[in-house]
Amino acid sequence: MKVNYKIIFHLMGLLLLCNGGFMFIATLVSYIYKDGVTFQLFLAGLVTILVGSLLMLTTRDHKKEIKKREGYIVVTFGWIFMSLSGMFPYLFTKTIPSFTNAFFETMSGYTTTGATILEKIEGLPEGILFWRSMTHWIGGMGIIVLAIAILPLLGIGGMQLFAAEAPGPSADKLHPRITDTAKRLWLIYVGYTVAETILLNIAGMSFFDAINHALCTLSTGGFSTKDASIAHWNGQPIIQYIIILFMFLAGTNFVLSYFAFKGRVQKIIKDEEFKVYAILIGIFTIIATMIVYFQADVSQSAYHPMVWGEFESSFRHSLFQVIAVVTTTGFVTANFTSWTTFLTIFFFGLMFLGGSAGSTSGGVKVVRHLLMIKNGLLEFKRTLHPRAIIPVRYNNKSVSEHIVYNILGFFILYMLLFIIGALVLGFVGLDFESAIGGAASSLGNVGPALGDLNPLENYNKIPAFGKWWCAFLMLLGRLELFTVLILITPFFWRNR
Repeated sequence: MKVNYKIIFHLMGLLLLCNGGFMFIATLVSYIYKDGVTFQLFLAGLVTILVGSLLMLTTRDHKKEIKKREGYIVVTFGWIFMSLSGMFPYLFTKTIPSFTNAFFETMSGYTTTGATILEKIEGLPEGILFWRSMTHWIGGMGIIVLAIAILPLLGIGGMQLFAAEAPGPSADKLHPRITDTAKRLWLIYVGYTVAETILLNIAGMSFFDAINHALCTLSTGGFSTKDASIAHWNGQPIIQYIIILFMFLAGTNFVLSYFAFKGRVQKIIKDEEFKVYAILIGIFTIIATMIVYFQADVSQSAYHPMVWGEFESSFRHSLFQVIAVVTTTGFVTANFTSWTTFLTIFFFGLMFLGGSAGSTSGGVKVVRHLLMIKNGLLEFKRTLHPRAIIPVRYNNKSVSEHIVYNILGFFILYMLLFIIGALVLGFVGLDFESAIGGAASSLGNVGPALGDLNPLENYNKIPAFGKWWCAFLMLLGRLELFTVLILITPFFWRNR
């Protein structure tokens, strides 16, 4: 069966139209703040919309049918097309003149990684800063989910896309109609973004900073409008606690937020993944707080002004960094690699955890770890009782062997890609710490890493090939590995 290329290019055109529309919002911001790049941003949006329109017009006689193969191609190439067009604002305004750097920054934006090559962020035009945050926000819930909300207008059922895009092993259906699901998730996403913007503004952030940080928090991205990231507001703890709350919400399954708004609190309390996610954050925060309080001297750092006492400061920075790394948001209030050697290794380990399935966070995801551990423990029972059929249970339901094998395969592949990723970064000249940190951070969509890529540094010092490699790892991690890697297999392209 042949691949329906016309529908693929038609959808690429649709995504470019959306991207161009978002660029016009950044153009409006630029015009309001009179930052001198309004025309260039308008031009970037215009070019993107023209290319998108051309693609849609030349493929309008497509067959309105999308199968699984087309679904995978649309998801992967949708991200690539968005990243290629998303570079225009940087290139046209010459804020990032290098093609490699612009692609890295844009891919980091859409994959919600938050790794940056920019040395000076605060000197950038407001329109560009807003566009950076916007790339996170678009990528956060998946540009594909957005497309699903529009697809019914084109008379296409987008089920396969949601299967390929919805993060995690299970796309827990809120509603039988997939478009309604997408709309509900986006409504929650937009609602949280507005709420955080208002709260941050009330707490003392300027409106511009508040909206940018809200866009980057809900998408678990990590770009900031300040060189020091959230450490800029270390003297205003209330701002950091607001961001902590919304990072936590962004790292939980958005379906649970929907149940919460519907008053079905029992669903949340009984959800195993949510319980493990919350408990782990609690335990990790206690461990980090104790070590920071008793061993690391936070009071000496310019990044740690004491506002509510030393213990509160230790607790806040520990909680902030634990949630930022677990949810793969990557905001920083401190350089956690300078605390103690134990905490450096500790935070490196957290990069592999990830938030909940169905959230905007990257990483392996809590549910996968949970099911792997459950399956591992059941192996002891199966060894003692070889004839017994003992299934893995999750939320009081037995999990099919196929899903368990899929998760084990995912984890093996994830670790293998991490090792290969670190080897490549080592090959291009990074030291051991920077190579393993950069690979784990890119693959897990975290942002800050270790060594020369620590939270106070940026990715600009990586050679050009290393940047392309990191961008590839970001794409792999964001799209849950299989979605991208399946396109490299020969049998995927065979006409069956």
